[in-house]
Amino acid sequence: MTFKLHTIIASTRPNRVGPTVANWFHDHAVAHGRFDATLIDLADFKLPVFDEPKHPRLGQYEHEHTKRWSASVKAADAFVFVSPEYNYAPPPSLLNALTYLAAEWNYKPLGIVSYGGISGGLRAAQIARSIVTTLKMMPIPEGVPVPNFAQFIGQDGVFTPNDPMKQGATLMLDELHKWTGALKPLRG
Repeated sequence: MTFKLHTIIASTRPNRVGPTVANWFHDHAVAHGRFDATLIDLADFKLPVFDEPKHPRLGQYEHEHTKRWSASVKAADAFVFVSPEYNYAPPPSLLNALTYLAAEWNYKPLGIVSYGGISGGLRAAQIARSIVTTLKMMPIPEGVPVPNFAQFIGQDGVFTPNDPMKQGATLMLDELHKWTGALKPLRG
């Protein structure tokens, strides 16, 4: 059985690096071969600051942007967030996107590719891991930090990871696959 993996570009700001890093990871996930991998750009959903009148746990969405986002998240069996670190935290766009939904996230595992300065976005990744547990997600400990990310982007705009990043991505995908299978009975 092939599980559906959604790699989500978490930053939505102009001139962001997220798509560059995410394209590399998505290609790596496709080559890994254990998931039906889809690259999702959070910016495409144009989610305003949370604006649904009813609590997400009810699933009674009124806005078309929420319905589209819900369908996308519901379709996935597992996620990888490709996330920068803003002020030692995940970007507000990711926190907002998480807030929009409830049941769609339940019992699905999460891996994180984080990027930033010297910390490689690890502080933001830890905060994101803590937050997603309230949505009944399973954030796996394996992740891929990208410290000083600019040095890995060539003049052609292509992200070229080093060997530890590639090895970390493979390990994270292997573990993510195990967790996806283990959580499948809970998803129904």
